[in-house]
Amino acid sequence: MPSKNGADGPAPAENEPQPESRPPSSPPTQLPKRTLFSVPTPIKQIFDRFPLVTYNADEAPKGHTGQSIRNRLFVFIDPDDARKGAPSFNPQCLKWQSYLKFVGIDFDLVPSNNHASPTGALPFLYPALPADSLDPIPSNKLQKWAIEEVHCEEEQQLNVRFDVYMSLLDQRIRTAWLYQFYLNELNFDKVARKRYIDPSTSNAIVQATLAVQLQQAARDELLKHSNFINVNDLEADADDAFQALSTLLGTAEFFFDRDRPGLFDASVFAYTHLLLDGSMKWKYNGLARLLSKHENLVQHQQRLFEKYF
Repeated sequence: MPSKNGADGPAPAENEPQPESRPPSSPPTQLPKRTLFSVPTPIKQIFDRFPLVTYNADEAPKGHTGQSIRNRLFVFIDPDDARKGAPSFNPQCLKWQSYLKFVGIDFDLVPSNNHASPTGALPFLYPALPADSLDPIPSNKLQKWAIEEVHCEEEQQLNVRFDVYMSLLDQRIRTAWLYQFYLNELNFDKVARKRYIDPSTSNAIVQATLAVQLQQAARDELLKHSNFINVNDLEADADDAFQALSTLLGTAEFFFDRDRPGLFDASVFAYTHLLLDGSMKWKYNGLARLLSKHENLVQHQQRLFEKYF
């Protein structure tokens, strides 16, 4: 990451001790010794060829009225899919993309990454508001902003069972997803790498580094819940979660017997759609096999996709 102080690094502190001066007549007796912070010559040569440059942040585009053109949701997505308004390939991004659609908020999709986010995570939204109040809205404030925009009420979260069933998604299904997407080697090479690594850089060394980081992050997350990773246990837990969700939905169109989809529908759809979507081109998809046993969940995904996408 470029230094805030520019390409040459931070200036020395004003109270930092300076080296003792040598009388002009006294030549140096030896070359400076290499310090802990010295840059090895091969590394320095690389940075000399590719210097770091700090650019000013781009301003959000505005119309002639002093307003941003439209609401813009920044998500993980292929640029062509963004232009078509297609679903994001990231579950967290797709959750909020879907929720905003469900409550009737119009927006444009902008391909992005975590480094571009004010909070270090996607999604975030730039609202179509006057320029002097144009602040990005992180995902943890998107629902509040949406409710204020369209004056809707999130009835699903008033249900006492909401948090219990949401934990099934956040824990059992999400952990199984993390393994299938990042740690299954067939999927990582053909599905995850194609979406998260290849678009970021063409440098093979950087690609290899990003691959290690992504897989280690997924592994660390899974080890928060267990001392070791057992794929059979992960899939068994996901199977139980799908069964519970299927029972909760029953014969209703939307969860908690609501007459229109809400946040919980968006949260479920974010996983079910990506597991059932042929464009993901899974090489191994054990979770889709478990999900497909529940016809009402499959129909729920199809119904939402056909109506809102």
